Amino acid sequence: MAGTHIISIVGGKGGVGKSTFAVNFAITTAIDTKAKVCLVDIDPRACGDIALLLGIKSKRTLLELGQHEGKFDPNLMNNYVSPHSSGIHYIPSVLEPEQMSQLEPQQVARAFQLLQSVYNYIIVDMGSDIESQNVKALEVSSMIIVATLPEILVLHHTRKVIEKVQNLLFPPELIKLVVNRFAPTKGISPQVIQNNLKKQILGIIPEDEPTTVAAMAKAQPFILAAPRTEITKAYFTLFRTIQQQQLLEKLSQIKKPTDSAARLGSARNPKGLTEEKKAPSQVVFDRTQMRDERPSDQWSALKQRIHKQLIETMDLKKVDTETGNDPKKKAVLREKTKTVVVELLEKEEHPFRSRDEIQKLVKEILDEALELGPIQDLLSDDSVSEIMVNRKDQIFIERNGKLVLSNVNFSGTAQLLGVIERIVSSVGRRIDEKQPYVDARLADGSRVHAIIPPLAIQGPMLTIRKFSKSRITYKDLVKYGSMTDEMADFLRACIEARLNVVISGGTGSGKTTLLNVLSSFIPSGERIVTVEDSAELQLIQEHWGRLETRPANMEGKGEVTIRDLVRNTLRMRPDRIVVGECRAGEALDMLQAMNTGHDGSMTTVHSNTPRDCIARLETLCLMAGMDLPAKAIREQIASAVNLIVQQTRLSDGSRKVTSITEVIGMQGDVVTLQEIFAFKKSGMDMNRKVIGKFVATGFIPKFIDELDAQGVKIPRGIFSVS
Repeated sequence: MAGTHIISIVGGKGGVGKSTFAVNFAITTAIDTKAKVCLVDIDPRACGDIALLLGIKSKRTLLELGQHEGKFDPNLMNNYVSPHSSGIHYIPSVLEPEQMSQLEPQQVARAFQLLQSVYNYIIVDMGSDIESQNVKALEVSSMIIVATLPEILVLHHTRKVIEKVQNLLFPPELIKLVVNRFAPTKGISPQVIQNNLKKQILGIIPEDEPTTVAAMAKAQPFILAAPRTEITKAYFTLFRTIQQQQLLEKLSQIKKPTDSAARLGSARNPKGLTEEKKAPSQVVFDRTQMRDERPSDQWSALKQRIHKQLIETMDLKKVDTETGNDPKKKAVLREKTKTVVVELLEKEEHPFRSRDEIQKLVKEILDEALELGPIQDLLSDDSVSEIMVNRKDQIFIERNGKLVLSNVNFSGTAQLLGVIERIVSSVGRRIDEKQPYVDARLADGSRVHAIIPPLAIQGPMLTIRKFSKSRITYKDLVKYGSMTDEMADFLRACIEARLNVVISGGTGSGKTTLLNVLSSFIPSGERIVTVEDSAELQLIQEHWGRLETRPANMEGKGEVTIRDLVRNTLRMRPDRIVVGECRAGEALDMLQAMNTGHDGSMTTVHSNTPRDCIARLETLCLMAGMDLPAKAIREQIASAVNLIVQQTRLSDGSRKVTSITEVIGMQGDVVTLQEIFAFKKSGMDMNRKVIGKFVATGFIPKFIDELDAQGVKIPRGIFSVS
């Protein structure tokens, strides 16, 4: 029917009275317009509640209507809908919540197409969860009403619901706010609600518990049972506001997302689009659609089915917890699970019958169920140094310093999320909508960063910087061309002589690896305490204590920062303090420790040159909130830091120590530096490899006499310009 308007009603949280609102709003619409109105219940959690509120028994369902094929006679609609004495018609999506999984999105679309051919207004009870089925109703809606209460907890959930709808690419102006059960003497004021949700309130429904309870007891909506009450007047005021402002007519002209735009988890190329036309920004993710995600090929579809059956057969989370990191228990679990997978595959009809195919299929299923899925093999590949998962079907790797697209994918977004959750839970951390990003580590020390929607637009992202299985020594760095023997000997002497060292470098330049190597020069008789966000350092000394930060818990309490740990180390009688990275106010505590008897301490800082390192340290100290003058901070830096070792990742992917610089002191307001060793780049060869050489600058360090006094002899000849 031309001009049909669909109004979808979403609950900001369960229990806001959304179903009661939908029933009474539908009847208000019918009374005020004398038009044909249909009330649709598509709440996946509480389907059937509306039938109780109306006191009627359902005939058939939206599921059955959506299955109708061929030409549809409008008179047939009476066979599906149930009439109510108020004049409205009612149809539920299904009769039992368990049947909701049978309702396909295309059936919902078909059902609404048929309803629009009969009714002037369709009021939809959406529930408070956005599922793939009710997204179809949103796509054809003229208006989306979000019902909320004047309570802080409900407003918090309402904001999430609004964000979820907007993340589905529905225009913000389509979403209207109605405050239910409002009492002027209690609760939050309308102005505060509007400011909190950043939405204009379209209507306010007053609290009237006696009227609503009495109406429910009679199974008669209060619009009919109590027509003269304030709550009934509020409904008519709301609908007439919509009519007078012609909101439905105006909003129905706004372009809404189509199925391809609103599919949240699918990265498939729509039919007819070439690769050149497909842009990454078209891929939008939403967690609610993971269970409806359609694999793009038979292989992935079969893996998903077996994985689902495997979860139903075995409590994988429980057995995973029981095995922990015990290799023997893991091996037994894998064999046991393999037997179950093979049995499940034998019952399936699929085209993969060769021995090699079955073995590969079983391995991939086991890797996703018990290990880290398709990235498990990448972790085992020594030539891969970093793994970057942009989304389930796009995994880049770093090999020999170069980024390349791998040929492996996750079978679904749910599997990718499962891997992320398995990683973070193993180190006592969490990742969810409240804390959508996390730093963690694998059992071998590899660094992990994960971030999920709503922050990651295309789907969960995972970055793993692998930890070398074999311990890298200074000899390896010399062999790889990262430094020379003379530079290594010089750094060894500086560490043994308890000079304070800062390793400077950009992201991925190899700072942590170099810190590991330099830490190996610390004499075994000294007590070392390391402080890190995620424990990665692997020292060879026996007298070594490891501290690791802790994130806040669910209530936002219990966070322990690097700064807290650095302060604690001062009470632990350390000879050396090694901080994995200074990135905030802990830099000031680190400098103070270096200046108060903890000589020989080390840390890393993100910066591109030794001079930038000084500026970076100054900035980090200001973040401590001590309101110190700049000159005082520079004096602290000049007094505390003896040596800056600059680590750089060059354009060909190689990592080199490009500068070893001494911090001499202060000259006026400037920290003075003196470069001792440098890497001089001279060009590129035919294979685009950087050509250059390490050179001594000719300057002899000011601290050389101090090292001599300590019995640490450094040949002066290594500082000569060659």
